[in-house]
Amino acid sequence: MKQQVTPYLTFHGNASEAIQFYRDVFGGEITDIQTFGEADYETPPEMNDRIMHARLQNGPLLVMFSDSFTGSVGNEASQISLAVELETNEEIHEMYNKLKQEGTVKMELQDTFWGATFAKVTDKFGITWDLNLQK
Repeated sequence: MKQQVTPYLTFHGNASEAIQFYRDVFGGEITDIQTFGEADYETPPEMNDRIMHARLQNGPLLVMFSDSFTGSVGNEASQISLAVELETNEEIHEMYNKLKQEGTVKMELQDTFWGATFAKVTDKFGITWDLNLQK
């Protein structure tokens, strides 16, 4: 693995507000903000202004943010997914296959429009993992 596991906080329509709050708490710089409307991915129109992805970084501190795709509170075990940056195809496939056993695949392992191989899996304990291999 390339680095520590990174917290990826998911909100229900108020990620923009949360990002500002956490910047006030931790300091640092907000970068890589992209809304669902800016993405090359079909989403409902009501999601256009919501945050698909953003980063807050202050030195070694990194927290990532998103609004829930549905934008509403569901029966999710947690609002947090753990993002893992991987180094090889073998590594991402191995981790993906292990996590999906008795778990739920939220996004199949695939090449993405942002230039990475990515998968989102909730494991059998209810923890959601975002696996990313930047190309």
